[in-house]
Amino acid sequence: MSAMPAIDMTATGRNIANLRKAAGLTVKDLQDIFGFATPQAIYKWQHGTAMPTIDNLVILAAVLAVPMDQIIVVTVDSRTRNIA
Repeated sequence: MSAMPAIDMTATGRNIANLRKAAGLTVKDLQDIFGFATPQAIYKWQHGTAMPTIDNLVILAAVLAVPMDQIIVVTVDSRTRNIA
């Protein structure tokens, strides 16, 4: 079987933080845009402990003016998997 792709959550989180800063936005700005009561979700995204939902990823890409695939970092797991 071919190698399986996986999302690198830590690298994706770094991307989110870097893209946010490059766009001149603060965590508070994103919190307000998403209507979150607290900034914890955004901090979790940036630290790679959680990922934005698909609908939030669409909004994040629009706000940061980048395609979604520029936010998400995908790696390929070279281990093969046997699926019965």
